[in-house]
This record gives sequence, structure tokens and C-alpha cells, in this order.
Amino acid sequence: MAPYQTVIFDLDGTLLDTLQDLADSTNYALAVHNMPARTLEEVRRFVGNGVGRLIHLAVPEGTPAEEEAACLADFRAHYLLNMENRTAPYPGVLALLDRLRGAGLGVAVVSNKFDGAVKGLCQAYFGGRVPVAIGECQGVARKPAPDTVFRALAELGAGPEGAVYVGDSDVDIATARNAGLPCISVSWGFRDAGFLRAHGAQEVADSPAALGALLLGAP
Repeated sequence: MAPYQTVIFDLDGTLLDTLQDLADSTNYALAVHNMPARTLEEVRRFVGNGVGRLIHLAVPEGTPAEEEAACLADFRAHYLLNMENRTAPYPGVLALLDRLRGAGLGVAVVSNKFDGAVKGLCQAYFGGRVPVAIGECQGVARKPAPDTVFRALAELGAGPEGAVYVGDSDVDIATARNAGLPCISVSWGFRDAGFLRAHGAQEVADSPAALGALLLGAP
């Protein structure tokens, strides 16, 4: 029997490589407001806590709140129209999801990306492989609060027993801890294994195939 019955995944940096599209929309919004562009590595460091935090870190220090809010609105509008330009599942992810579903595991995505983008990307790239996808929305605390994890479990009709959280960041490690779930970190996304272990990771998978072995208890 598999060690887990339910898997809650992070999205960006875990299932999908979204970095270039996030960087392109960030730099589009910055350019609209005559602000300097950010490098891909800077954007990599800024992601993980929602797009509001991404833009807050991307705009120059001391930017007035009203202008930052306008920049965020421009980012959101641009990203919704361009979020599939260069985004793709990491190699091996689709096979992993098929393997999990074939083994009867419940699968969901919980992300700090805004809800419309999360649902749109999951439908576009995963279809029925991910039946529950939840992003940041009003009235629900975002990660590392456990609220979206609990909502995903409820929508799957599952409890916390037998559930595991999988993500690529320190935010994901904290989310799992706050939800009372074990966490498996992945090193192919936006943070490397050294960073993850320094932030409390107990198990780190270096490939989707290795992750599948941990989730299913089989080679």
C-alpha cells in the first residue's frame, strides 16, 4: 500500500516552470511605470509569496503604495493574457501525475498565485490530472497559513491522515508544518536542495521519478 493517499502540490517551481512568463510580465509592468527591469534570477528570488509580494520586491524601494498597486494591476492583466507563452511542466511531471492518479491517489494544487491563473494553468497543462486547484483569493489566508490546504482536502473529500504536501520553497515547508502534514521538497524548481535543507526540509526529491518513489513507496 502506498504511504500516502492524498498529495497536495505547490504549482510554480514544483509542477510548472513559470519563471520566464512571470519575469516577462513583471518587466512589462515595471516598464509601463518607467521602472528598471529585473533579471530572471531576481524574479526567481522574489516568487513564492504571491504576486503582490513579487511586485512589492520588484518595484524600487520607496515606491508610493498607489503606484505599486497600479503596477500590480498591470502585471495581473498582462500575465493572464501571457501566462502560457513560455511556461511548461517540468520534464517527468505529467508521467508522475498519471502514475499517482493510476494508483488511486487524490491530487490537488494549492498556490499563492492568484486563483484565476492557478485554475487556468492547471486546466491548460494538466486537465483531469488535477481535479482541484486553489489559488490566492479574498477571504482565505494564503500560504504559509494552512487554509488553502484544508480547502483542497475538503474539495477532494479527504482528511489530513495520509496526506502529504509537496513544494519547492521555504514557504511550502512552513505551509506543511502549519497544516500538520509531512512535506517533501523538490530541488528542480526555484530553490535548490541546500536552501531547502537550511530551511527545514526533511526529505528532498531531485526528480519527478524520485518523488514518485517516495509518494508511492515503490521504485
